Amino acid sequence: MPLPLYLLAMAVFAMGTSEFMLAGLLPDIASDLDVTVGTTGTLTSAFAVGMIVGAPLVAALARNRPRRSSLVGFLFVFAAAHVVGAVTTSFPVLFATRVVAALANAGFLAVALTAAAALVSPDRKGRALAVLLSGTTVATIAGVPGGSVLGTLLGWQATFWAVAALCLPAALGILKGIPAGRDEEEATGRPALRAELAHLTRARLILVMLLGALVNAATFASLTFLAPVVTDSAGLGELWISVALVLFGAGSCVGVIVAGRLSDRHPGQVVAVGGPLLLVGWPVLALLAHKPVALFILVFVQGALSFALGSTLITRVLYEAAGAPTMAGSYATAALNVGAATGPVIAASTLSTEAGDLGPLWVSGLLVAVALLIAFSLFASLTADQRTEALR
Repeated sequence: MPLPLYLLAMAVFAMGTSEFMLAGLLPDIASDLDVTVGTTGTLTSAFAVGMIVGAPLVAALARNRPRRSSLVGFLFVFAAAHVVGAVTTSFPVLFATRVVAALANAGFLAVALTAAAALVSPDRKGRALAVLLSGTTVATIAGVPGGSVLGTLLGWQATFWAVAALCLPAALGILKGIPAGRDEEEATGRPALRAELAHLTRARLILVMLLGALVNAATFASLTFLAPVVTDSAGLGELWISVALVLFGAGSCVGVIVAGRLSDRHPGQVVAVGGPLLLVGWPVLALLAHKPVALFILVFVQGALSFALGSTLITRVLYEAAGAPTMAGSYATAALNVGAATGPVIAASTLSTEAGDLGPLWVSGLLVAVALLIAFSLFASLTADQRTEALR
């Protein structure tokens, strides 16, 4: 894989740390800013909404600019938003910084996904995406748990400062590894914006985006509220939250690696095998959450299955939108963050019910069930297209 892919993954690591870090910081932020944990959970949704809106909008605005300058610009805006978030004592201001950071993240990821796909041959998009998403999985393994520990020891603001600092070496890496100008294909070989947007009328593309949204909604529904499951349902101390996050991240890394080798040629099989296992795993986790050993094992397994299925669906979005080279990444980004926005909102509504802290886990199971009902209707079509895609 080309070196620039790994430099992009470094930046995705910083952004992934920010996107996921609230899972371990919600109780402290809620206490410090005098709001409920459920209200604080809307920070995750705010970030996701910013990415939903920002992905296609910012990608369209940046399509006429060189990729390097766009990527670096997005990184600096992202860092600045975290600096403001670290110094504020107002929840509305913090909420606003999450939206701004999300817009920058959306623009970066949309351009990065397109750049990653362009750096490799058409039949290796899945592997390129796996490298790019390795930044997210490393964030869940090291960045997010590290941020949780940092927040526990020094306050949640320290984690925001750390994310801002991570953006600096990532920006330097992109400046060094990504060419400054626009390549010939960018300048002459791409369709008009209207033609790229017209791909959104294709039923298959919309259905695959919907699947990605549902799976990611299930992932974020539980991940956002994992901290109270660890401390309340399992009765463990706050530092064990970081252990759970490390295990989820390690699982996600395994899932992305496996899916990266299968998603180009065998997407139907990934959905057919991983989907039912993911469906069963969420309610089992809810039933066994009071047993720490079972909780940690299942957190690892669910992380692996969630990211294997999710990354496969992202790859399918890029394939389905191959005729929209500058906007395909934004379609994948928007789809995933529709899920990231809706999942925590639905999950938060269950916290005050009899299900309590386990409500989000049941919500995740329900969302995966809906996704599978749709996915299996597409299974035959996805399988039939494998040979066609392999010849492209």
